[in-house]
Amino acid sequence: MEQQTGLCPRLSKAMDLIGKRWVGLILYELLDGPKRFNQIESSLPISGRLLSERLKELEKEEMVERCVYTEVPVRVEYKLTDKGYSMKGAIAEIEKWSKEWL
Repeated sequence: MEQQTGLCPRLSKAMDLIGKRWVGLILYELLDGPKRFNQIESSLPISGRLLSERLKELEKEEMVERCVYTEVPVRVEYKLTDKGYSMKGAIAEIEKWSKEWL
């Protein structure tokens, strides 16, 4: 069996996405359930502009869904898709590791 050289393209893409600043913490915040933009923003020391950018990236990757409710005023919530929620185990392991080693 020939040994593979170089990084797996999918692993590389996953690490690039998850490794972006705030992405892991945004996913962690949404594990508890849907949240409004201002709830996420107030729970993390992140600018609104950067939070918006990260949420759009996560939407594009189909990990987060933006739900608009036609109320007055309009209510917008963000929630994890099944794909995003599937990160729960990985995030829990990182949290466990951080408590033990950091």
